[in-house]
Amino acid sequence: MTGAIINGASQSEITLLLRAWGDGDDQALGKLTALVYEHLDRLARHYMAGEKPGHILQDTALINETFLRLVKLRRMEWKDRTHFYVVCAHMMQRILTDYARFELYQKRGGEAERVPFEESRFMKREERTDLVALEDALSALAATDQRKAHVVQLRFFAGLSVEETAKALRVSERTVNDDWKFAKLWLLRELDKGNDRGSGTPR
Repeated sequence: MTGAIINGASQSEITLLLRAWGDGDDQALGKLTALVYEHLDRLARHYMAGEKPGHILQDTALINETFLRLVKLRRMEWKDRTHFYVVCAHMMQRILTDYARFELYQKRGGEAERVPFEESRFMKREERTDLVALEDALSALAATDQRKAHVVQLRFFAGLSVEETAKALRVSERTVNDDWKFAKLWLLRELDKGNDRGSGTPR
C-alpha cells in the first residue's frame, strides 16, 4: 500500500516531495504544486466564503500569496501532507487577517503597526544583505536546534501567530514562546557578529 490517492498521486509521493523540498530540492516544489493545488483551491474557497463580498483577494490570489510565503520556508522539516495542509490553512487565515488589519489601518488614517524593538531588525525585508545575513544565521540556528529554527520560519516568514505555530508544529504555546524568545536573541547575536566581522570592529 502506498497510501491514499490524492489527485492521481499517493500520499507517500506527496510526503516524499515535501521532504525533498525541505532538503533543498527547489524542483520538488514545482512538482508538489501540481499535486496539491486542487486541495489548496478548495481550502481557499472555504476561507473566502466567510469573507464579505467584494474582498480585495480572490481564491487564486489567496493561493498565490500562500505560495509566496511557502517558498520562504527553506529547510522546513515537513512530517507529511497533513502537516503541510495545516500550515497552509494557518497561512491563509493569517493572510486574511493581515488584509483585514490593513483595511482597518487605512480607515484610521493609515497608521503603521508598531514593531517591537527587538524584532525591528528582522523587518527590513527590502534590504537583500539583511535577508542573506538572516538566512545564514537561521541556517546556523537550525544546525543547533531545528525546532527553534522552524518557529522562526513560521512566525517570521509565514506570519503565523503563536497559537497557529503551536498547532502546526504540534507543541505547546509555551514552547513556541520560549523558542521564539531564545531564537530572537540568538539570531540578533549572530547578526551582530556578522556586522562586526564586516566592519572590522572588534568585540
